[in-house]
Amino acid sequence: MIDPQRARDELGPLVAGVLSDDDVVERYARVVWNTLTEPGDGAAGILTAAQGPVEALARVRRGELSDSVLERGEARLALERWEPRMRPGAVSAVLRTARAARLHLVTPADEAWPDAADDLGPHAPLVLWVRGDPRALEAARSGVAIVGARAATAYGEHVAGEFAAELAASGVCVVSGAAFGIDAAAHRASLAGGGCTVALMAGGLERAYPQAHTELVERIAATGAVVSEVAPGSAPTKWRFLQRNRLIAALSAATVVVEAGWRSGSLNTAHHASALGRPLGAVPGPVTSAASAGCHRLLRELEATCVTTAAEVRELIGWGELTGRGGGESAPRTTDATRVRDALSRRVARSAQEVARRSGLGVADVQSHLGLLHLDGLVTAESEGWRLT
Repeated sequence: MIDPQRARDELGPLVAGVLSDDDVVERYARVVWNTLTEPGDGAAGILTAAQGPVEALARVRRGELSDSVLERGEARLALERWEPRMRPGAVSAVLRTARAARLHLVTPADEAWPDAADDLGPHAPLVLWVRGDPRALEAARSGVAIVGARAATAYGEHVAGEFAAELAASGVCVVSGAAFGIDAAAHRASLAGGGCTVALMAGGLERAYPQAHTELVERIAATGAVVSEVAPGSAPTKWRFLQRNRLIAALSAATVVVEAGWRSGSLNTAHHASALGRPLGAVPGPVTSAASAGCHRLLRELEATCVTTAAEVRELIGWGELTGRGGGESAPRTTDATRVRDALSRRVARSAQEVARRSGLGVADVQSHLGLLHLDGLVTAESEGWRLT
């Protein structure tokens, strides 16, 4: 059992608002899960969704997963993964590090939780750690991820900077991974343009990675947010970088790959965006440049949209029609049906009244759009409300 008072004391300033004992215990249980699992652990996602993080944790501690929603073999393998991390004091150490780094803990029960993360289903993060303003997560939902090669060329960094600066000036949040090359160029240009930018990290947020970007990460946190799903104190590993990429794709409205080699890690982000149904753009480069081979591959194999200007990037997310360099009148940013879909979740069913509150539309309009979306097979009606298919 988790002691509510001890949980409250250890969470301290990491959580926002006045919370009941049950709310505090649930958040603490999620931190325990965060220390037991690696990012994207589907078994943990299924268990916590079906039984709640507190009850699921109690069963794991007792080793009683035989009657759970997991198949027997899957349950056995999951316990074998988690058991070595069940160390006394591990959670307390994580929370001490988080408090010292002045982080925020954001869970699905918090208002700042990005519903877009729920599109990852059982592989969605159990918690998010935020350095900076958690409200920036909402801005990221309508923003653009700009990613690309670490060993970027001058051409790639120039294009990334131009895109990010213009997007920031028009109010579009820029999301990236704070790495060398394209990521850094996008973040710096967004900051220079006075816009919001969000960095997704593969390790604990108590220190920057790469270390050379310590000042850049501090600047991002000062005006936007630096985010990670791994517990403070965790080292960035290859697996965590690959899993981090799915979050970059999920938390953004669209992903644009500026420069990428044939086997670039940015292609991993692009594939996640495609699998999630997010718009995907790629910047063409010289056919003789190995640094653009991955972008050309995306254009050919994933049918990514060719983008050459910030206006074309904005068109990916519905911010005005495609006008090219000559300019022209802008179209509406989104339709009302898009606003209704954005207000829904794949994980949590919501009433028409709740969808109306989140979308800013009237209940009657929401019900009309829900009916049409239901006919198109895009939403399902349940006893608790409406959910994205």
